[in-house]
Amino acid sequence: MATYCVLGTFSEQGVRKAKESPKRAEAFKAMAKKCGVTVKDVYWAQGQYDVVTILEASDDLAVTSLALSLAALGNVRTQTLRLFTADDMKKVIDKMA
Repeated sequence: MATYCVLGTFSEQGVRKAKESPKRAEAFKAMAKKCGVTVKDVYWAQGQYDVVTILEASDDLAVTSLALSLAALGNVRTQTLRLFTADDMKKVIDKMA
């Protein structure tokens, strides 16, 4: 399973409905499950990003379908980062030219 970090910023609509944010997080977990993605953690943050989510999925397609499904709701814009463990990085380095 691959690990992903999703950084989210509230849209204007998302800010207007900020009180619903915890409820939306639960709906997001259900949406993720339908896309074949496991939500490991959801954090609300201060600073440049409003929400940080840690996900696990078998492939990039599942995470991309989840990101597009979430964006279509109009409450948050996301940036997705694929994360690598130390073991993953050793494999990457072994394949370097």
